[in-house]
Amino acid sequence: MSNVGARTRANVPTGPVWTVVVAAGSGRRFGSMKQYEALGDRRVLDHAVETARLAGDGVVLVLPESDVVDETTRGSKPNVIVVAGGPTRTASVRSGLAAVPVDAAIVLVHDGARPFASVDLYRQVIEAVRGGADGAVPGLPVSDTVKVIEVVESSSIGVKGAVVPRIVDTPDRATLLAVQTPQGFVADVLRRAYLSDVDASDDSALVESIGGTVVAVPGEIDNRKITHPEDLVWARDVLARGKVR
Repeated sequence: MSNVGARTRANVPTGPVWTVVVAAGSGRRFGSMKQYEALGDRRVLDHAVETARLAGDGVVLVLPESDVVDETTRGSKPNVIVVAGGPTRTASVRSGLAAVPVDAAIVLVHDGARPFASVDLYRQVIEAVRGGADGAVPGLPVSDTVKVIEVVESSSIGVKGAVVPRIVDTPDRATLLAVQTPQGFVADVLRRAYLSDVDASDDSALVESIGGTVVAVPGEIDNRKITHPEDLVWARDVLARGKVR
């Protein structure tokens, strides 16, 4: 019988910790490849990789296929493996996961566009997994009211236009979290979750889909994902003011 969702203190993972840093995106929303943008004296992805190195035993950096050779010749740091990603985030994580050593006990997945996650945040996620969960994710309370919508033909509700989003539910904010990365998992559970062909933007969703138990730890305000140009302006300002490393 599977032990997913039923892990005990007697069989929690105690071996090496590896992180898959996903930086294979095309930067469509940003307008360029944001992972290579300068942030202080390093690139955005370099901040993410360095923290992952400090927090664990090794890193698999996933990049666009066209950039793998150039990145390798830059002179990667010890215990950093560079591999090519795929057409989707799920495909890129799957590629990175395949390069993680088989003896890894815990695997974390982190967005290369989140440069300011702290070593302490990594440690909280790791400890939550070592404490008995199949996975752990950092998250922050949702401050805005969130609406659930469905897109309907406007004629059905008397509104001009082809289609319109109609509000169908208003969930209680107390039951919601805005999740971040790094997300950490028992290695064999994450590998099992990625055997499916399901595409997902969130690794914990795949683990949940196979019955895994995922818990939350407090996220960090500065662990913001660089998605739009104004996010990079913010990150440079934070770094210039010395609020983070």
